[in-house]
Amino acid sequence: MAKGPGPNKELKGGSMSGHDKRELPKAKLSADNFKRSFRLFDYLGRQKWKFVLGMTCLGLSAAVGLYFPMVAGKLLGIFGDDTTPKDILKGHLKEIGLTLLALLVAQGIFSFGRVYMFGVVTESILKGLRTDAFSKMVQMPMSFFSKNQTAELSSRIATDVNVIQEAFTINIAEVIRQSIVGIGGFIVIIVKVKWAIAQWFVFIIPPIIIVAILYSRKIRKYSKDLQDKIAHSNVIVNEALMGISSVKSFTNECFEISRYSKNTEEIRKFGIRFGVLRGIFFTFVMTVIFGAIFFILYKMTELKIDKIITPEQFGQFLMLSLFVAGSLGGLPEQIASIQRALGATDRVFDIINGEHEKINLQAQTTNIKRLKGDIEFKNVQFTYPTRTDFEVLKKVSFTINSGETLALVGSSGSGKSTIASLVLRFYEIGNGEFTIDGKKANDYDLTELREQMAIVPQDVLLFGGTIRENILYGKPSATTEEIIEAARKANALEFIESFPEKFETIVGDRGIQLSGGQRQRVAIARAVLKNPSILILDEATSSLDSESERLVQEALDKLMVGRTSIVIAHRLSTIKNADKIVVLHKGEVTESGTHKELIKNENGLYYKLSKMQFDSLSSIV
Repeated sequence: MAKGPGPNKELKGGSMSGHDKRELPKAKLSADNFKRSFRLFDYLGRQKWKFVLGMTCLGLSAAVGLYFPMVAGKLLGIFGDDTTPKDILKGHLKEIGLTLLALLVAQGIFSFGRVYMFGVVTESILKGLRTDAFSKMVQMPMSFFSKNQTAELSSRIATDVNVIQEAFTINIAEVIRQSIVGIGGFIVIIVKVKWAIAQWFVFIIPPIIIVAILYSRKIRKYSKDLQDKIAHSNVIVNEALMGISSVKSFTNECFEISRYSKNTEEIRKFGIRFGVLRGIFFTFVMTVIFGAIFFILYKMTELKIDKIITPEQFGQFLMLSLFVAGSLGGLPEQIASIQRALGATDRVFDIINGEHEKINLQAQTTNIKRLKGDIEFKNVQFTYPTRTDFEVLKKVSFTINSGETLALVGSSGSGKSTIASLVLRFYEIGNGEFTIDGKKANDYDLTELREQMAIVPQDVLLFGGTIRENILYGKPSATTEEIIEAARKANALEFIESFPEKFETIVGDRGIQLSGGQRQRVAIARAVLKNPSILILDEATSSLDSESERLVQEALDKLMVGRTSIVIAHRLSTIKNADKIVVLHKGEVTESGTHKELIKNENGLYYKLSKMQFDSLSSIV
C-alpha cells in the first residue's frame, strides 16, 4: 500500500543469505550474552522441574561416561594376566562384563531421560518464543517493514528458532557432557595413572588438538563462503522461476542459463580449493593424530615390557585417552553452535523487545462507537523514517465530510498513497494536524480506529485458503448468510457459484487461481463484510480489462454509498462524480474542487491530465 522508499537489506544481527544456519552471526561467550539468553527460561512455566530432572540425567550420563573407560580398561588387565588361574580370571571377566552391561543400560536410561526432558523443555520454550515473536512482528509499525525484507523476517521465526532448538536439545547438553568427560578424564589420567604414561598424553595430544581446532575453523570459514556462493546461485534460480513469464517474454533463457552457469563455475573452482583444504586436514588427522596415538601406544608397550606399568593401567589409560581426545575434540563445534544460538536469541529478542504499535488484542469490536467519518488534514508534513532527507508531503490541507467521496489525483510519487497510509495510521504525521470527527487521529485507540476502516488496493493479496476464508477476513465472526450477501453486493456471487466448490474453492498462492477482476471483487466482498465508516480505494480498477472494470466499479459504487471514501485513481473517468478532487504535485496540493470546477482551469494540472487521457481515449475509439 504505502509506496515509501525501498527496503533496507541490512538487519540488526546480520543477513540470512540462503537461510543457512552456518551463516548466523556468532555472539561472544560473555556474561551479558548468557544473561540475555536466560530470558528463554521465562517461557518454561510449569516445566522447570523437567529441566532440573534433565540436568540431573545429564550429570549422571556424563559420570557413567567417565567411569566406563576405567572399567573397560580392566579387560586388558585380564588379557595380560598369565599367573592367575583360569576360573578366577573368568570370574573377573564375567564381573567386568556385567558391570559394563549395567553401565551401558544406565547410560541408555540416563541419555533417554536427558533427551526426553530437554525435548519437552525446549518445545515449551519454542512454543512461547515463536508465539511472542510472531505476535510482536505483526504489531510492528510499517516503518519496520520498510527497513527489513520479508524473507529476512521470516527467517527469524524459522531458522533462528530452529538454531535455538538445536542448541537446547543437543549442543548445551553435549558441551556439558563432553566437558565433564574430557576435563574429568584428563584429571584422572594425571592423578590416577602413572606419570610415566600420562606425560606423553599431556605433552602430545592437547597441542595436536589445538592445531586441529584452529585448522578446522579455517575450513569452516571456507565452508561458509562456499554456502554463500551456493546461496547466490539459489537466488538466481528463484528469480528466474518467479519471473519466468518475463524471462520467456523477453527471450532471455540464454541469458539466465549463462548467468547461472558462470555462478556454478565459480562454485566449482571454489569447491576444488575447499577440497584441497579438507584433504590436507584429513591427511593431518591420518598421519599426525593417529601417528601420535600409535607413538603413545609404542611407548606404553615399552613400559609394559619393562614391567613399569600393569596391563590394567595400560588398558585404563588407552580407554581414557580415547574418550578424552574424542570429547575435547568435539567441544569447539558444540561451542560454535551455542554461539550461533546466542546470536539467534539476540535476533529473536530484537523483535520481541522492539517498538511496536499499540494494538489492543482484546478489543471488543461490537461495542466500538461508530465514526461519522469527517476527516481533516491541516498543513500536514511527512517524511518516511527511512528517508528523512526527502519530504513526501508539504503542508497538505483538505477536508472530507461524512459520507463524501474525496479523489486524490496526481502523477506517480506525488504523495497519494502516502496520504492513504497516514489515514490508516500506518505512519504518524510529522508536523501539522490530522483529525477524524474533530478529534486528533493519534488520540484514538489504534485498533478501534482501523476496525472502522477498509482498503481495496490495486494489487489485491488473497491468502492461500478458500474464497470463504478470504471474505471472512473482513469479519471472522460473520455467518454464511452475511458472506453470501457480501459476495452479492461485490458482484462476486455469480462467478463464485460457477465454481464446482463454490465458496470452498481454493484461491491458490496470493490468489493466483482467480483472475484480476475476481480477486478485486473478493477484496470488495471482504470490505463489504467489514462495513467500514471510512473506505480507501487505491487505484482499485487501474489494471483491469473493460468488462472486469465495469463489474468492479459497480461493486465499488455500491460499497461507497453512505461512507467516507478516499479514492486514488489514475483513470480520471472513474472520479468525475467525486464530491471533491484534490490534485497533488510533488507532495503539495495544487488544486482542489469538483470535476466541473477543475476542468475549467485550462492552466491547471487536472485539466492537462484530463485532456491527455480523454484525447488518448478518443484516438483509440
